[in-house]
Order: sequence, then C-alpha cells, then structure tokens
Amino acid sequence: MYLILILALAVLYPAVHILNGWLFEFATINQNISLIYLPAFLRLTNLLVLGPLYGTLTTVLGGLFLMGHFAQPLNLAMLNIACSSASPFMALMGFRIYFQRRVQLSNLRDLAVLTLVYCICNSLLHHAAWLVAKPGQAFNAQEAAWMFIGDLNGALLGAYLFKAMVDFMEKRGFNFSGSSQTKN
Repeated sequence: MYLILILALAVLYPAVHILNGWLFEFATINQNISLIYLPAFLRLTNLLVLGPLYGTLTTVLGGLFLMGHFAQPLNLAMLNIACSSASPFMALMGFRIYFQRRVQLSNLRDLAVLTLVYCICNSLLHHAAWLVAKPGQAFNAQEAAWMFIGDLNGALLGAYLFKAMVDFMEKRGFNFSGSSQTKN
C-alpha cells in the first residue's frame, strides 16, 4: 500500500507541474520561476505524509518522471531534482533541530513556519546550484525573491485547495477527523 501511495504521489508531481504551467502561464517569470507554483505544496506534503525518507524519495521520483518534459541537459535536470527534494527535507530537519520536536500537523503556526523556511531554502538552494552550474553568472536576488513568492503562493493555494477537497468529501460522508500518527 505504501508503495502505491509513493508511486501515485510521484506521478501526481509532474502532472501538477504541467497543469501549473498551463493554468498559471500568466504568472511565469522564466522557465524556472512562476509566481504561483503548486508543486511546492506537493514537495512539502510528501514529507509530511510519508516522512523524510519516503517523502524525499517520492519527490525525487516525481522529478525523474518530469525530466522528459524539459529540454535540459542531464546535469542541470539532476541538479534541479536534488534541490527540489533537498529543500523541504532541510526545512523539516531544521524545524526539528530548532524546536527539538516534530511538526504538529494540527498546529497552524508549525505549518506556517515550516512553509516559510521551506520556501526560503528552496529559492536559495536552487539559485546557489544554478551559480555552480553556470560559473560567472551573478546571483539574482530579484529572481530568488520571485521564486520564494511563487513557492509560497503555490504552497498556500495547494493547502487551501486540499482543505476544500477534504471539506467537500466530509460533506459527502467521508470521515477524516480520526487521529493518525504523523510521519514527519
């Protein structure tokens, strides 16, 4: 069952990425940055639902599935996958170290802090990696800020859409209020 969930979320990642490009084409800054990036929500959700190891693996698999969509050199594609999967992991581990506890999924403050740290990590990690991949290129703080905003907007929109879906399903008779063990 766990393997099916991992594969389903890994396939969902490139699907949402492609849908995001289509739905929010108006918000695209360049090929790597959009002001609304829904997969940012999935990256963090993978870790919160599946735990650090399997959540990171799921994002890596999703990135590998997405590679065929881009005409990027292999080394740059792998670098982007590494950044995309490492940034939520770094944010989660940073949260655990700083607060000396796990994220409480029912605590809005915990989720807000984790999301902000993740968005900062993702933007800085990607831009640092691009500097390494393309020597001589200057760090573009404006693009880093746009990426942060896009990730934050995508994570928030994804969370609201997820909440709306859960509310809709509960009205249809599904019960999600039972307690479950967190994986983060």
